[in-house]
Amino acid sequence: MRTHFIFLALVIILQCPIASAQWVHTNGPTGVDIRCIALNGPNLFAGTYGSGVYLSTDTGASWTAVNTGLLPYRYINTLAVDGANLYAGTTGGIFVSTNNGTSWSAATGVTGMDVHAFAVSGANLLAGTWDYGAFLSTDNGTTWTAVNTGLPQDLLTVHSLAASGTILFAGTEFGVFVSTNNGTGWTAACTGLTNDYILSLAVSGTNLFAGTYEGVFLSTDYGTCWTQVNSGVPIDIHGDYPLVRALAVYGSNVFAGTDGEGVFLSTDNGTSWTEVSTGLPDRYIGELAVDDANIYSGSNGSGVWLRPLSEMIPTSVGEPSREISSAFRLEQNYPNPFNPNSEIRYQISEFRHVKLAVYDLLGREVAVLVNERKAPGSYTAQFNASGLASGVYFCRIQVGNFLQSKEMLVIK
Repeated sequence: MRTHFIFLALVIILQCPIASAQWVHTNGPTGVDIRCIALNGPNLFAGTYGSGVYLSTDTGASWTAVNTGLLPYRYINTLAVDGANLYAGTTGGIFVSTNNGTSWSAATGVTGMDVHAFAVSGANLLAGTWDYGAFLSTDNGTTWTAVNTGLPQDLLTVHSLAASGTILFAGTEFGVFVSTNNGTGWTAACTGLTNDYILSLAVSGTNLFAGTYEGVFLSTDYGTCWTQVNSGVPIDIHGDYPLVRALAVYGSNVFAGTDGEGVFLSTDNGTSWTEVSTGLPDRYIGELAVDDANIYSGSNGSGVWLRPLSEMIPTSVGEPSREISSAFRLEQNYPNPFNPNSEIRYQISEFRHVKLAVYDLLGREVAVLVNERKAPGSYTAQFNASGLASGVYFCRIQVGNFLQSKEMLVIK
């Protein structure tokens, strides 16, 4: 009788579905439309359409509204992080926070505009607006100037932006436009695009992806020519691919968030796609963001969801590529010795989160120069040691598991 019971129990266990890896719900913000997500070290920001910005410092376990100075502009279309600064694109202009959203101040030059996109390119910040085109800031978002030469003048709406080093890309309702001079001039780059309404853009190495009303398109020559890459993505009864509103990149892996079909992952530069939506009750994806541990999804009413990257791309988490790491480089600061200013140059070969910080001889962090995701390229950071004593300091760059340090000497 005991043998029969054990056999029956095994049959029941084998017939029950095994819990699979899936998306899990964070503890908020719920009941609102999540339009954008931004990551800055341990800080996770969610921009909502109607309730402003929320901050979580514990991977979504708890959330706090951070809207001082931001209200009444509670409709947040886009968020961006550049060093210590956080930017919010709203239906009433751009707001800047230098203290992780504790307080906000309005930027000049874009007051009252509906801001839909940001892109960071070195020391410059670009914004895309509804009806007013693109704007450039060279002073940490304080003031903005229109940069629309070459963009379609009859409908100056920029839905998405991306940067690859010093090359900028703007997604419009007339295709993709490229600028190599900080937005001063734009050139159409649409050959092969069968759908010109560009909702999202993402850079992965030398590849540029565009999310449209007809799925995903790929360019391998900086936007000059495009190929539709939707193998594995379902089509509807009319033979159409889903609208792709969100794109996110982790290394050579690309995630696409669709309207109604959930999230898809490509590990081969868009050649093929696999659905990775298990656990998501809402298949209408408004936003995707990724760090070195998780991918985050913004939903329409059910808050922010997350899923560990190791469940989907296990070989790419915690195992740095030697080939990639060899192209990460921190150069010696110049001048050195110095008082009080010095320039620090570094290079990254892949879109990753970069932390560049300065430490004293006791290992205490005295300055954070960069703490954000960066596109591939060469960058320059400025360090001012006016508040430090004379002595030896160390500048350290961290990109994933790659670390490199340089010794610096402050003489006063």
